[in-house]
Amino acid sequence: MASIDNLVSDVESKMMDATEALEGDFAGFRTGKASTGLVENLMVDYYGTSTRLRDMAGISTPEARLIVIQPWDQTALPEIEKTILASNLGISPVNDGRVIRLPIPELSEERRIELAKQVKKRSEKAKVEIRNHRRDANDLVKKSQKASEITEDDEKDMHDQIQKLTDEYTGQVDALTVKKESELMQV
Repeated sequence: MASIDNLVSDVESKMMDATEALEGDFAGFRTGKASTGLVENLMVDYYGTSTRLRDMAGISTPEARLIVIQPWDQTALPEIEKTILASNLGISPVNDGRVIRLPIPELSEERRIELAKQVKKRSEKAKVEIRNHRRDANDLVKKSQKASEITEDDEKDMHDQIQKLTDEYTGQVDALTVKKESELMQV
């Protein structure tokens, strides 16, 4: 019975991870105002090793429409610049030899709509991941009941708990999606 009790908390943990991953991905969507989340997870080829930008440079937003990247090793500037250009962010980096400045332009209407579609796609992936965790947990509960490890009443209770968690976390995904879409559509 103890492993079954852990099952619900494990499922909740996995669903929470899926939701948090979605939030992190949403931070990388450009909304027209500067956010370090836009670039901090870019992977830069640094001496032959793929390294997160946030691990090799200070990233700040001194103004509402400007991101400043100051690498700890100045020799990494060209690689950082190349990575930003290749990242399909639609931002042209300005390299002055010490720092890289990313001026954030206004988003066009069509770009906003395209980003909103990407947000919907990503949120649907998160929902599928949550539903997959539900399916896996429900399968384990059914197997436990068939093996007489739990009663039919326990099985029903577990299915109900798992469904409540699924509803809760898909609701959170929906709320995050609506919030991000409204940010994107704001002019």
